[in-house]
Amino acid sequence: MSNDIGYPVFRTPDPALALSTARRLVEFGLWEYSEVSAFALLPSVAEVLRMAKELPQGWFQGHEEYGEFDGVPWRERPGLVIGVQGAGVPADPSAYDGRLPVQWALGDLPVGRIEDAFTAAVGRNQGAINWVTLSWPDAPELDFLGESKHAEVTLVFNSRTRHLEEPADDHTVLVHVRSVLIDGEQRREPYAHWLAEQVGLTIIGPGQRC
Repeated sequence: MSNDIGYPVFRTPDPALALSTARRLVEFGLWEYSEVSAFALLPSVAEVLRMAKELPQGWFQGHEEYGEFDGVPWRERPGLVIGVQGAGVPADPSAYDGRLPVQWALGDLPVGRIEDAFTAAVGRNQGAINWVTLSWPDAPELDFLGESKHAEVTLVFNSRTRHLEEPADDHTVLVHVRSVLIDGEQRREPYAHWLAEQVGLTIIGPGQRC
């Protein structure tokens, strides 16, 4: 588990509005090393095939039971278990028996490369866009130094948590800071509030360990 904590700052049923709001935070911390990744859980064959057409550059990986392929050489495992890009996604529905949900992922991209296309394609599937290696500035009035290692923004689609554990009919923006837990208190939570306020947002719920 990483040593950062994400605080929800915005929630809406409008995916385009959620993206534009997340971008306000990203722009506040953007620098030359910032990157973006996207991830989705696809619960049906139809959704896998649709995403393979709309976002074929992503990697598709089917569900695998724990220990299912112990002792099986890598080259003999199903391609969908190893991971394939859109052109390699099986068309035969039987190939997905025991493999759903399928994970779609694309990562380590320059900021701006995937966000619009993913927001348009994710539909009602659970997923997330995660911007990493941002650079939060100092907040001298709070006696907080800035940070980059744990400076992230996440936009979660159709879920209330970054780990996609709580399905929802709306989308949530999270701002991340380093977790500093002392005597049960997150000592850098005021810094997260300050970051949200710099772009006109407000913390709307408890932090999530990420």
